[in-house]
Amino acid sequence: MGAASADLIHLVLGIFGVLIVASVIGYVLERRLSPDGSNAAIENLNARIKAWWVMVVLIGIAFIAGRAGVILLFAFCSFAALREFMTLINTKRADHWALAAAFFVALPVQYYLLWAEQYGIYSIFIPVYAFLFMPIIAVLRGDTERFLVRIAEVQWALMICVFCASHVPALLTLHIPGYEGRNVLLIAFLVIVVQLSDVLQYVWGKLFGKTKIAPRLSPSKTVEGFVGGVISASLIGAALWWVTPFTPLQAGLLAFVITLMGFFGGLVMSAIKRDRGVKDWGHLIEGHGGLIDRLDSVVFSAPIFFHLVRYWWSLS
Repeated sequence: MGAASADLIHLVLGIFGVLIVASVIGYVLERRLSPDGSNAAIENLNARIKAWWVMVVLIGIAFIAGRAGVILLFAFCSFAALREFMTLINTKRADHWALAAAFFVALPVQYYLLWAEQYGIYSIFIPVYAFLFMPIIAVLRGDTERFLVRIAEVQWALMICVFCASHVPALLTLHIPGYEGRNVLLIAFLVIVVQLSDVLQYVWGKLFGKTKIAPRLSPSKTVEGFVGGVISASLIGAALWWVTPFTPLQAGLLAFVITLMGFFGGLVMSAIKRDRGVKDWGHLIEGHGGLIDRLDSVVFSAPIFFHLVRYWWSLS
């Protein structure tokens, strides 16, 4: 068994252990405090735990399938997230060509370029070529009403749901001396740290939260929850240094940066939801809303994490 496989197995076993403990705690709390389903906080907690079981199993299967499985999983996530995003933006019949190009040209091309490890192209394909050609496609329909707003929203959807999300599997394309064959562990590190930061911010906020950090955007987020969650997740990131090519201090610093990006990404996506007057992006995942509600932290942190790792080693 290779070192990467052994580390991944240890990591997966640890995650399953945490989920088992969380499931037991949730079951006990439900039996004692919410037997009739009247306690919304406990019901929400158990719904989140169930959803995490599903997500962990799906990600685990993708990891087992290897590079192709991971890329296909995130390509599907991008498609589903893009679909959710499009339901909340202003579109007209004149935008149908541009929307079709986003789903059936930009998205598959981006993931093909990633598969082919064409970093020089996939790093600029969407923010340069897609951004330039999208308004050209739309303007050919001749409808100029609210043209700038309509195009900007489609471009923003592509940026978040495809370009940023694709940087998670893009970690597989990095060539780090002495770390060959272990890149999947970088994906695990990113997802675990960022998602645990979200969970720990929620827990710390419920336990000690008093000061609202952005009441108009996300009433449940507090200063106490933010500080406790970011610090806790950063320490966990440092403890997971053994799955990365970094020292404990470097892993902790990287964890701190991506948890900050994840937090602010969540605020940005919450602002869009408030602008559109909705609570969740969708209802795909019970207890978690839509797929974007789970991906918002990851997609904002993924490009930063990717480039920090890439340039760290290219400059060393």
